[in-house]
Amino acid sequence: MCNEYQLILPFDDVIAAFNLTGNRLVFPGGMPNFGPMASIRIGDRAPIIQMGAEGPEAVMTPWAWKGPGGRPVFNFRSDGRSFEGSHRCLIPADGFFEFTDPEPGQKRKTKWRFTLSGQRLFWVAGLIKEGAFAMLTTEPGEDIAPYHDRQIVVLRPEDGAAWLDLQRPQTELLRALPAGSLDVEKVFPAAA
Repeated sequence: MCNEYQLILPFDDVIAAFNLTGNRLVFPGGMPNFGPMASIRIGDRAPIIQMGAEGPEAVMTPWAWKGPGGRPVFNFRSDGRSFEGSHRCLIPADGFFEFTDPEPGQKRKTKWRFTLSGQRLFWVAGLIKEGAFAMLTTEPGEDIAPYHDRQIVVLRPEDGAAWLDLQRPQTELLRALPAGSLDVEKVFPAAA
């Protein structure tokens, strides 16, 4: 399951993508200060967008809250659940990674990067609890199924606000995108 993603694009691109929704971001703690993040992992602080008192706001938040047994909750199954009263968020990303068994002669798992076809940026549907965020997951679409038996919920740039304030039924949002929506490239081992 997704335990690493990236946000290499400048934050101005995140703002521009969110503006496509017809909403404007506010920055309660000032503009988030971060550079390109080629590898965001569980426990790292990363920018998210949540609904605040003055509207959609961008804040830095850690990835994963502690579960009942003390283990980090970084992915959260969306199937069959209602998120109407939950604290929802958008996680901006320009790529995420999945891992498969090592190739012959390799000890480390094979690493694959997924991006949204024809888009520089996308959102991952998320939840906030205990001051941290987790990514929602769903059944894998055709693009992910060869690599993993679950996938994160990827939203197109124009669908972000619909998740934040549930402008559309969550069954329309919390599902895999159609086949061909995600591009994949092998990151490790590198091609010879």
